[in-house]
Amino acid sequence: MKIIDLSLPIDDKAFEVHRVDIERVSHSAGVEKFNRVIMGKTLKGRLQYLLGKRILKKEDLPDEEFLSLEVIHSPVHIGTHLDYSFHYGSKSEGRPAKTAEEIPLEWCYADGVKLDLTHKKPNEVVKAPDLEQALKMINYTLKHNDIVLLHTGADKLFGSARYFSEYPGIDISAIDYLLDRGVKIFGVDTMGIDRPYKFMLKEFLEEKKPLYPAHFYGRKREFIHIERLSNLDKLPAAGFKVICFPVKIKYTGAAWSRVVAVLSEISPEREMSQKEV
Repeated sequence: MKIIDLSLPIDDKAFEVHRVDIERVSHSAGVEKFNRVIMGKTLKGRLQYLLGKRILKKEDLPDEEFLSLEVIHSPVHIGTHLDYSFHYGSKSEGRPAKTAEEIPLEWCYADGVKLDLTHKKPNEVVKAPDLEQALKMINYTLKHNDIVLLHTGADKLFGSARYFSEYPGIDISAIDYLLDRGVKIFGVDTMGIDRPYKFMLKEFLEEKKPLYPAHFYGRKREFIHIERLSNLDKLPAAGFKVICFPVKIKYTGAAWSRVVAVLSEISPEREMSQKEV
């Protein structure tokens, strides 16, 4: 068995549109934080702390170190994550939209298929015929609950401003194509399923074309998509499992996920050649 990490990190050093802060409390600084937090629970303790008293000293600890602690201040749409219907609107298919902790886990462990769309340009959209052609190229027929990964190569731009401006979007016709064939989850290696903001905003201001059409389509038809995948170039076209369980965060439209692909020791191509022998 081989596991391929398909996830991008939450990285406070990478270029992001939204602010990301990671407060890192070191082992040595943790001693002081422990005293401040524990003693700060009562008025007497707070006063004693301000006067210099400490209930825990570094000499009381192994190697004079406490536990490290990291506190992350980040939108749920940073890093690899799953979007569900609450992100798209308050209702989906006429019913109250579902939040990320309601994503059925059985949908998140399924056969995966990768479609090559690396030829698509940043100002273009992936349409249904593009998916059909990509499937013909690998001689694959979609089946119920397949997790479809759309490979554009845009993940290689992560960490730079270009990551937010140079990738293709997904057309509504492509979403319909997948949903009509029983797909519950599809994923992209781009930062979003709609075209980059600079294209949408320009067309909205000049021609009143709609903003975020792919996202807002989730109000009409319920679907889940994964954003910010990576390493799709390391996958075969098919013959692998995708695992994308969401972190259980209450009442959010998206949730982080450590998405991975699981490949068997023998690839489908190698297995076929062995059978022929």
